[in-house]
Amino acid sequence: MGEIGRGVYKAVRQDVGTAMIIGITGSFGTGKTFVASILASLGAKVVDADIIAHRVMRKGSPAHKRIEALFGVSALSKSGEIDRRKLGTIVFKDGKCLERLNRIMHPEVIREIKREINRASGHDIIVVDAPLLVEAGLIDLIDKLIVVKCSRQRQIARCVKKFRIKKEDVLKRIKRQIPLKKKLKMADFVIDNQGLKSKTRRQVLEIWRMLWR
Repeated sequence: MGEIGRGVYKAVRQDVGTAMIIGITGSFGTGKTFVASILASLGAKVVDADIIAHRVMRKGSPAHKRIEALFGVSALSKSGEIDRRKLGTIVFKDGKCLERLNRIMHPEVIREIKREINRASGHDIIVVDAPLLVEAGLIDLIDKLIVVKCSRQRQIARCVKKFRIKKEDVLKRIKRQIPLKKKLKMADFVIDNQGLKSKTRRQVLEIWRMLWR
């Protein structure tokens, strides 16, 4: 990261004062958003990168216009909004298309994440829920990293059910992310989301207690 990038992150850290910023990531379908929801129920302020991405690409936005210009009507719904399933089918077949999309989306999403963190400065713990937290270079912004894992089989099953996409499309998306094994090596905390929700909740509660020590 260049000096300008470091300066921006330093400014964000100063704006939130003593708040602890926790990053949550994983691989596609491992269950990070469920973990973030538990932390929210405990009192953390959650900044959801996926919700921000939806907002950033709304019809009429600069990102929407650039995406439409790049991918055409094949990436749009009947109403003219970005159809994320159609767009995903396009970009996860071609690494260059994905790179172009990321060049449009990442700066916009990162800018909004920083704004939301600044607005949450009154909270003691701020959680950044971002599937591409490592890929987007946000790792220097956070104090602690939680990585959520589960088996590849469970991961695929969840994605097929939740996003209504084929197994081969799930695998294409997983392939385009930094390998989960590499993210696990970077983690301060690891949550195994393989089993019952109650088991995952116990793991989150234990991490919460550790954060407050």
